[in-house]
Amino acid sequence: MRSHARPWWQRALLTREMLTVAILVVAWVVASATVRGFDGPLTITYLVLDIAPVLLVALPMTLIVATGEIDLSVASVVGLSSVTFGLLYQAGLGLWAALAASVLLGAVCGAVNGALVAYAGLPSLAVTIGSLALYRGLAVGLLGTTAVTGFPDSWTDGATANLSESPWPVVTLGLLALAAVFAVLLHATPFGRNVLDIGRSSEAARFSGVDVRRTLLILFVLSGAVSALAGVYYTLRYGSARGDNATGLELQVVAAVLLGGVSIFGGRGALHGVVAGVLLIGVLGSALRLEGVTVNVINIVIGTALVVSVVAPRIAGGVRVRRRASTSPRDGSAVAQRS
Repeated sequence: MRSHARPWWQRALLTREMLTVAILVVAWVVASATVRGFDGPLTITYLVLDIAPVLLVALPMTLIVATGEIDLSVASVVGLSSVTFGLLYQAGLGLWAALAASVLLGAVCGAVNGALVAYAGLPSLAVTIGSLALYRGLAVGLLGTTAVTGFPDSWTDGATANLSESPWPVVTLGLLALAAVFAVLLHATPFGRNVLDIGRSSEAARFSGVDVRRTLLILFVLSGAVSALAGVYYTLRYGSARGDNATGLELQVVAAVLLGGVSIFGGRGALHGVVAGVLLIGVLGSALRLEGVTVNVINIVIGTALVVSVVAPRIAGGVRVRRRASTSPRDGSAVAQRS
């Protein structure tokens, strides 16, 4: 009720998501003015290619975090699906069949996580840390230190091709379509409202008729399937299936989701903020790489952004609570005013 007492333009613009969009615009302008080569058309091409797997995985991750849970096994599912796709192709299976089998395997991995969290009642943090090690171990164990290469040029070129003469890669269309699907799912369906209700209070959601366990299972299955799809894209983009593909990707995904305004405690989040968070991390990474900054330093920057995105809302919430307490009349003064 308090939030809807404000005018509509304040509810639309004065939000965490729009703050992330504003920071993204500022970062782009500053990078274009200070980093040589950043404002060229190649920047858009490689930016989209770089953020594509991050954005894919961040879409279902947004819904999971909005329930108050988390999935840290996504990067290992990307690696396992990459290995599966490569081995199946190497064994003579068609690429479309190998893709379908890889996505199915990702869904099974997500179902294992979801069953342990939703039906066994285990904490998602512990479950997905364990499955992170399990799935990554399976990926490395299946392929070892070797790599599967030699994929058809029509597939590898298609993963990096541009739309006509524009700087936008073809994969942009798929990203936009999936982002629209998840945005509608979260913001315009009863399922999405149930997701946010679970994040606010799982007990209240259960008593109001929401099947909490089934909802969580579906979300983890979606996370596994989309992560597997990202693994296939990762393989085709670099032309190599390896067990260590996408190592550390979960850091970028979680950072983008939290930077996009999704509450780590659940109950709040919007897809446009997450898309802006993914783009912001991509812009920072591209600018720093053009300046010759190493990957380790880039990870430090992303990790710092992740910590700030978690701490800042708590500090802001504490300030608001103290301000309300200081401005509200005390009991004695209220009684005096009524008398």
